[in-house]
Amino acid sequence: MLEKLLSFSRHHKMALLMLLDALLLPLAMWSAVLLRLGGNWDPKLDPFLWIFAVPPLWVLPIFIKLGLYRAVLKFLDDRIVYTVFVGVSLSVLVLMAVILMAGIGVFPRTAIIIFWVFAMAYIGGSRFLLRGVVRRIDALDAPRQPVLIYGAGRAGLQLMAGLLEGREYRPMAFVDDNPQLWRRTFRGLAVYSPHELPQLLQDTGAELILLAIPSASRGRHREILEKLEPLHVPIKRLPGMADLVSGEVRVTELREVGIDDLLGRDPVPPQPELLAANIAGKVVMVTGAGGSIGSELCRQIVRQKPARIVLFEASEYALYAIDQELAKLAPAVQRVPFLGSVTDYPRLLAVLQGMRVDTVYHAAAYKHVPMVEHNPVAGIVNNAFGTDTCARAAEDAGVATFVLISTDKAVRPTNVMGATKRLAELALQARHAAGSRTRCVMVRFGNVLGSSGSVVPLFKQQIASGGPVTLTHPEITRYFMTIPEAAQLVIQAGAMGQGGDVFVLDMGEPVRIIDLARRMIHLSGLQVRDERNPQGDVEIRCTGLRPGEKLYEELLIGDNVLPTEHPRILRAQEYHLAPAELAQHMAALRTACEALDAAQAFALLQGVVHEFKAADATADWLVSARN
Repeated sequence: MLEKLLSFSRHHKMALLMLLDALLLPLAMWSAVLLRLGGNWDPKLDPFLWIFAVPPLWVLPIFIKLGLYRAVLKFLDDRIVYTVFVGVSLSVLVLMAVILMAGIGVFPRTAIIIFWVFAMAYIGGSRFLLRGVVRRIDALDAPRQPVLIYGAGRAGLQLMAGLLEGREYRPMAFVDDNPQLWRRTFRGLAVYSPHELPQLLQDTGAELILLAIPSASRGRHREILEKLEPLHVPIKRLPGMADLVSGEVRVTELREVGIDDLLGRDPVPPQPELLAANIAGKVVMVTGAGGSIGSELCRQIVRQKPARIVLFEASEYALYAIDQELAKLAPAVQRVPFLGSVTDYPRLLAVLQGMRVDTVYHAAAYKHVPMVEHNPVAGIVNNAFGTDTCARAAEDAGVATFVLISTDKAVRPTNVMGATKRLAELALQARHAAGSRTRCVMVRFGNVLGSSGSVVPLFKQQIASGGPVTLTHPEITRYFMTIPEAAQLVIQAGAMGQGGDVFVLDMGEPVRIIDLARRMIHLSGLQVRDERNPQGDVEIRCTGLRPGEKLYEELLIGDNVLPTEHPRILRAQEYHLAPAELAQHMAALRTACEALDAAQAFALLQGVVHEFKAADATADWLVSARN
C-alpha cells in the first residue's frame, strides 16, 4: 500500500499531505480540550463544535505559503521543525482571534496552548515518521553496501548525510582516532576506536571503509592505510581538501586509494619564483610533450602564464591529446603543436628559431628498459644523439635554457637505456665546457607513479583480473615520486643551474616492490595466496630479473653532493669528459649506428660511459633474427 502511495505524482502526494494535516489539526484541538478538561466533555461546548473543524481553513494556506508541502519527504532535515513551528504559531494566533470574535467564552483558554503543543507534535512528528518509512522502503528496494566511515569530523558527517540520501552505501558506524569522540553518536551512528575495527567489521558486516579525512597530510594517510592493510578490506577515500574547497568535486565523490597515498611523502610547497623564472612571459618548448612527464610539464608550465608554449612530439595522437587538454586547462595560453623527431636537426632549428623559444624542457626519450635493451641502436640514436641534436639546435637558435629530464638509471647503468641517458648528460656537460651560450641543466630522478610502463597500473590490472601479480625479483627496490611533484621539481631545478649542472631530486626512501604489491592486494580487499595462505585470492609470482635490470637503483655516481635553496633538490658533483674526447666517441658511435652495427655500437657505448656494467643477456632482436 505504501509503495503504491509513493508511486503517486508529486501533486497527488502534496494533496495527501494536506488531507493528513486537515485530519491531524482537529485531532490536536480535540486532544487539547479533553486534556484540559481532565477527560470529561463539557456540554456547553456542543454549540461550538464547528471550531474543531475550521482550523485547516487557515492553517493549510499558512503551511503552503511557508513551503511545507514542497519539501521532499525522503530528504527532510531539521529545518522542517522551524517551518512547522512558525506555521503552528501563526495558526494559534488566528485561532485565538476567531474564538474572541465568535464569543466562545466557554472555550478553555489554556487549551489553546496545549493545542499548540499537540499540533507541533502531530504535524512535525508525522513528517519524521513518514520520512523514516520512505527511507526504509527505499532501502529495501535497493540494498546498499554497508560501510564504515573513518573520520568523524565535519567531512565525515557530510559524507554520512550524503550517503544516507543516496542508494549505493549504508553507513554503519564511524571510526576516529580522537578518544573524545568515542561512544558519541551522530544521527544514530556511534563512533568507535580504530582498535575496535576487526570486531566492528564482523558485527556490522561492513564491506568497505571510507576515509573521510581530506585535510590530513599524505604521510598521515599512509600511516592509516598501513594500519588498515591487515584487515583486507577495500578502501576508498574522499578527494583532497583543495578539490572540495574549490568545488571541483563533491563530498560524496569517493575515489580509489591512490598509490601516492601508500607511498607518497608530503610534498614541499613549490617556490613561486623558481617556478616562474624560466616560464612566465617567455616562449617555452617541451619535447616529448605527449609523454607521461612531458604532458605534466606542459600542465605545470601553462599555469605559470608563458607567452607561448610549443609542443614538440613524434606521436600524432599524443600531440593531439595534450593539445586538446591544454586548450581546456589554459585557453588563454597560446599553444603551437609540432610533429617531429628530436633527431631531425633542420626541423628542430626551424621550430626553435621560428617560435623564438627561450626555454626548452627535453622530455623526449625511449625509457622502457627491456624494449631499449633489445633495440640498442634505436635507443642510442633517440636518447643520446637526440639530446645532443636538440641541444645543438637550441644553442644555434639562441635558446637561453635547456633542461634535460634524466633518470636514476643513468647512475652506474646496467642497461642500454640508462647508459644512453648518461651519455646524454655527458653530451650536455661537454657543450657547457666548450662555452655554450645556452645554459644546459640536467635533472635526475627515479620512477614516477602512474607513468606509462610503471608497475602500478600493471599491478592494478593484474589484481583486477585475479592475478598473478608479477615482479622480477623479491628483493627489487625502486624510488617513487608523483608525476606532478616531479614536474614541479624539474622546473624549479632548471631555474637554479648555472650550466652543466646535474641536479638530483630527493626521492625519499626506496620501496620494496613486493611490499607494494602486497599492500595493493590487501587494500583491494583480497589476500595474498602463498604457502602460508594457500586459500588466498591473488598470487605474487617472481619471474626473474629482465636483461639489464637492477635490484637497487641509485641517484648519485659519487658521494659529492651539495644542497641547494630547495630542500628536495641536490646538486651532484660528478665527472665529465673533455669536449674533444667526447666528440671522438660520438663520431665513432654515430658511424656504428648508421651502419646498424649493434655489437660495435654497444661496445663503443661501454667505452664512453665508463661505469656501464652491461647485462650478459643484452641482445639486439634484429641481430638475433639475422642469425
